[in-house]
This record gives sequence, structure tokens and C-alpha cells, in this order.
Amino acid sequence: MLTMLSKWVRSLLLVVASVAGPALADEAQIWFNAGRPTAEARQAVDTLLSSAHEGLNPGDYQAALLDAQLTAAQQGAVLSDVESEALDATLTSALQQYLTDLRNGRVDPRQIHANFAVPLRAPFDAKAFLLDAMFAGNLSQALRDLAPRLPMYAELRQALAQYRALVDHPAWQTPLPPLPRRKLESGQAYVGLTLLAQRLEALGDLPVGTPVPERFEGVLLSALQAFQERHGLAPDGVLGRATLQQLNVPPAERVRQIELSLERLRWTPLLNAPRMIVVNVPEFVLRAYEVRDEQVSVQLTMRVIVGKALDTHTPLFDADMRFIEFSPYWNVPPSIARAETVPKIRRDPGYFREQGFEFVTPSGQVVTTVAPAHLEAVLQGGWRIRQRPGPQNALGDIKFVFPNHDNIYLHHTPAPQLFERERRDYSHGCIRVQEPVSLAQFVLKDEPEWTVERIQEAMTKGESRTLRLKQPLRVLIAYSTVVIKGGRVFFYPDLYGHDAMLDQALRERSAGLTPRHQPKMAAE
Repeated sequence: MLTMLSKWVRSLLLVVASVAGPALADEAQIWFNAGRPTAEARQAVDTLLSSAHEGLNPGDYQAALLDAQLTAAQQGAVLSDVESEALDATLTSALQQYLTDLRNGRVDPRQIHANFAVPLRAPFDAKAFLLDAMFAGNLSQALRDLAPRLPMYAELRQALAQYRALVDHPAWQTPLPPLPRRKLESGQAYVGLTLLAQRLEALGDLPVGTPVPERFEGVLLSALQAFQERHGLAPDGVLGRATLQQLNVPPAERVRQIELSLERLRWTPLLNAPRMIVVNVPEFVLRAYEVRDEQVSVQLTMRVIVGKALDTHTPLFDADMRFIEFSPYWNVPPSIARAETVPKIRRDPGYFREQGFEFVTPSGQVVTTVAPAHLEAVLQGGWRIRQRPGPQNALGDIKFVFPNHDNIYLHHTPAPQLFERERRDYSHGCIRVQEPVSLAQFVLKDEPEWTVERIQEAMTKGESRTLRLKQPLRVLIAYSTVVIKGGRVFFYPDLYGHDAMLDQALRERSAGLTPRHQPKMAAE
């Protein structure tokens, strides 16, 4: 009944405003009554003041200024109509901006190399949302409910509060002493053990109250391994240069890293399909999800190899997987052919046969002999090189295709040993998957005739075959340097510098500048 009434009142206001002109809608005050702020006005300002809890910047909404003005209006002289109208309009504008930022994010993802499709949402009218909430009498709840309803968002908010509480912790007020012989190993003495233990305890890797040993060993060593695991490092229990660098990152920098990850969740189209494959590039991990009744279930997790950080970044986008290619050919991209393949063949003509290469002419004719003219035709863009199915094929024995402008796909690899490394950016842009059979099972879940045995047979047959999926499956290539797993906070390096770009874009926005970033991508 209350909801119906609120819609009726809103409709009446809009009708009256259309008859009396736009001035009436502009002049109608939301937050003041007879020159005094309402209880809802205080709720609104408190929301802006606490926007940092969402990883937002209260300064973007003039929160401190509005708080001071509202307090003065509550305790001082009654405001005139002109004064209350001005303050009402300012508060409305600030809250509208906050609501829009919370729901949709603050920057255009394309400014920072994220080419996601526009989410399938109805246009958001922040002022109409406010009117609905006010007339329904649930402003506070409505403001809370507008945040992304994702489990990882709520977990990141908790992590943000946790690390914000560490900003002034004494464990980071003095630096860790230099390491003996440039690294600290099990059983060695170290003058910084007490400070090391304080940091690991504050971060939750070392149980509270653990006695500090005289040497680096036991529970303290295990705590360092836990810290290494949470920061994308090999958990070898050796305190070396890379681990020391991560230990010296102040909590304030981790706070910013979490804020950037929250920002990404506002516009990354996660879990917008009942079944979805998500690759998190900095984490080097693929997850396959199912969503039922708003409950998220991870069906599959595996390691991946992504594009090199130096020059061949894996682009960020979402697309529908439509095909699986068993025993695929690899059509060598022209850029790779020019820079790598042709020079190798010129140095060693036997490389052409060893790798199972062949030329393909514009008419589709296959040529299996090497000649200088053939290589020149490739360099001129007339001919192309492809690799036949087989054990040397760069795509392995299966390829998962989701058509896109960057020619990116998922595939296996003839070099599975690379999955054992902690840092896994070795490709020309495409994504190599560790467990292709398990991934194929997930993709083909609704096609029971494709058993594990049939999948493996098609992969090893050596004859290329393309299977069109009966139902397209959404694939998302995402980027988050902070992930919550099992209640623990994991941090990963900013592999492609996207966090740095996002941070700059947000600072420029707060300063009223236009962000200046242009995408640069490479593909395998």
C-alpha cells in the first residue's frame, strides 16, 4: 500500500510540475521543512560522510561542508527560503552523484582498457530513486541496498575496514632492518624478528600472542608462508627481496588497492548470466560459476597463463563462447609471423617441418615446402602460416572460441610445466588453461552426449573439428588485484598497470579534469 501511494504521489508531482513548469520541480524541497533540516537530511549527510566505507571519496560529495552547514541549520537561526532552497539543492545534487557513483562507478571503463559490454540495466534516475525512497519512508535502507549485491563486494568492504584500521599501526612506523646475506632462511637469527612478528600478527597471518622465537623458525616461518601465499609469492618460507618488498607495503596502500577493486566491481559485468566463466588476469586464475536464486556457486577453478606484462597484454572484455575446436589448427597471427616465426624459419628451415607448419595462399591452397618467395609472401600479407594439429601445436589439443575483435580465446598448451610458476604471463595475449578437459565438461554440461571419454578422444584424434555450442556461454576477462578466498585477503601485483591508471583517472575526476588514457592491446 505504501509503495503504491509513493508511486501515486510521485506521479502527481510530475503531473503538477508539467503543468506549472519545471521551476516547481526544482523548487520543491526534499530535505527542509520550514527552514529546518528533516531527519532524512541528517541520514543523507551521514551517508555521504560514510561513503569511504564503500571505497568512495567523501570529498567528491562535499560531505564535510554539507555536515557543517546542516549542523548550523539545525542549531542556529531558521534558514530563509532562499537559504534552505540552496542547501537543499546542493544536498540533493551531492546525494544524486553519490548514488550514481555507487551504482555505476565513477569512470568509463574504456578509459582504463576495459571494453565490457554495457550492462543490461534500466537507466538510473537518481532523483526519482530518492523520491521513491523518501515517500516510502525507507531512505536509509534504500541507500544501503543500492551497492552491488555481490558476495565479493561485501567481503571487500570488510577487508577495507580491516586494513583502514591498520593505517596507524605501530608495526609500520619503523622499517624492517636489513636482511642477513640479503635473505632470511629457516634457523637464522635476525634482529627484526619482533617487528616481523608484529606485522604478521596485525595482518592475521600469525596467531595473536605467539611468542617471538630467538631464530626464524616454527610458527613464525609458517606465518611468513601464509603471507607469501596471500601476496602471489612462492610460499617457500624464505624472506627475500620480493617478500620484503611486500611486507614493507604500508596499510594505506593496501586500502587504496581495495578501494580500486571495489570500484571495478561496480562496472565489471560479473554474474550477469546463470553460467559464466571468469578469468582474473592478475591472479592468473579461471573460475566457472553457476548462479541460482541469487546464490553463487564456483564449479571449477584452475590456473591460467595470460599475456606478457611487457608488451602483449590480455585485453579485458566479455563475450559469448560459441564454439569448441578439437585438435585445432593454429593460424599464426601476422604480427607473430613477422616478428618471430619467419625469422626462425630463415635461420633454421628445418624448424618449419619440426613444428608442423604449412603455408596457406589467399585461395586456400596449402603449401608444405619452404622457399624464400613463400616467406616473403607471408611478410607482404598475402600468404599466412598455420600449424597443423599435433603435439607441437601452440594451442594444444583444444580451443574455446568466443568471437571478439581482439581474436582472444582459451586454449590448452604443449608446455604445461609453466602452470607451476607463481607468475604466469607468457602468452601473446590469449589465455592458456591448465585443465582443458574439466573446462570442456563445464562448457558442455547441457550436452550429456559429450562424455569425458568423447571429449578426450576428440582432443587427441589429430583431426580438426569445430563444435557449435547449443547454448552460448558468457566469458569475462576481468582484472582485480585483491581477491577474498576463504575469508582471507589476497593481494596480487598490478600486472598491467591498470590499477595505476584507474587511480589516476579517479584523482583527475576528483580534481575536475578529463582522464586521458587510450587503450593499447595485443593478441595472440
